[in-house]
Amino acid sequence: MKKIFRSPLALTILGIAVIAAGFVTYRILIGTAPEQQYRLQALEKGDISQTVSANGTINPVTLVSVGTQVSGTVKKLYVDFNSKVEKGQILLELDDALLSAQQKQSLANVQNAQASLELATANEARMRSLFAQEYVSRQELDTAVQAKKSAEAQLKLAQATVERDRVNLAYSVIRSPVSGVVVDRSVDVGQTVAASLQTPTLFKIAQDLSRMQIDANFAEADIGNILVGQSVHFTVDAFPDRSFKGVVKLVRLNPTTQQNVVTYDVVINVDNPEQILLPGMTAYVTIAVAERKDVLLVPNAALRFKPVNADVQKPAANQGNDSQKTGAARPGGSTNADGAKPKRDAFSGKVYVLEQGAALKPVSVSLGITDNRNTEIVGGELKAGDQIVISNAQAASNSQTSSSSPMRMRLF
Repeated sequence: MKKIFRSPLALTILGIAVIAAGFVTYRILIGTAPEQQYRLQALEKGDISQTVSANGTINPVTLVSVGTQVSGTVKKLYVDFNSKVEKGQILLELDDALLSAQQKQSLANVQNAQASLELATANEARMRSLFAQEYVSRQELDTAVQAKKSAEAQLKLAQATVERDRVNLAYSVIRSPVSGVVVDRSVDVGQTVAASLQTPTLFKIAQDLSRMQIDANFAEADIGNILVGQSVHFTVDAFPDRSFKGVVKLVRLNPTTQQNVVTYDVVINVDNPEQILLPGMTAYVTIAVAERKDVLLVPNAALRFKPVNADVQKPAANQGNDSQKTGAARPGGSTNADGAKPKRDAFSGKVYVLEQGAALKPVSVSLGITDNRNTEIVGGELKAGDQIVISNAQAASNSQTSSSSPMRMRLF
């Protein structure tokens, strides 16, 4: 083997190979044309919309919890889940044996009080007759009058007790307070409900499922852009290929803080004529907070691009910095290239263009709203049709190669 590599022919071939490899490397690193080193894209005009997103839960506009004011055992159920009910319709009955017995006892007390009142009335009449004949004293007459009044009061008390027991007996029959659909049932036949300290919930009735609302939690950074009446688009997992619309109804002033993150509940009205949106569904809400028509757009990739090992042209010393020249957003009211002040919501950015000398020239621009893919240009020297650098061609080629590789992992 040592003899082979020591031969003149082998050394000549090895030298040619080294020279060829160096030449190819030189052509790749240095000899490539500038237009082939970078990916370029022309600036275009178009429409852009800035949105904020959040997750929310679909709920009925009016959800009534039906409880009971008396305790007892469920004797009979008349409705179940998804049952349509009308106002006043019977939902269930409680065992009324104890309540019925209490009412009978109260009725007996009324009869006893009536008998006592009749006796007190007769005694009072008798005492008045004897007092007129001066057979009894004034004190005895006053005692008889007081006994009659007490008997009258006892009769009224017994009658009120009867009325209370009658109402409690009527409460053993649970009726629907509104017309709607039963979305929840918490009891079953034979179950005992106790209404001593807190009224137990027996049913939940949605008054109208054709009108729903979304309760979505938005971060405090986005809440300032959300206004009542704004249009809302959302999707649900049950219908992933379908988009639904809504309108912002209310921004509640009650913040929620979890792990130092402040969110606000935004209530969104939704029409549900087909009643395919069900209570409890998760809604993925998107609200358009700003829109621009026919404006100059720059890809966000161009704003993120930073040249590496490239000849970047620097501005002349007497020309000032780019931000002053192009009117990038700066405190104190700087102006754009055309002399107009930039918009309040503008901020500065930088893109690169290719000069004739194959050098990259940084250009500062004032930026407006963004949709996370493109950003509005509100000030600067650029115009529609200008070619700007998006990325390095080699990096883009490597990205396409990796994306087209058959060995890919699918994320679920």
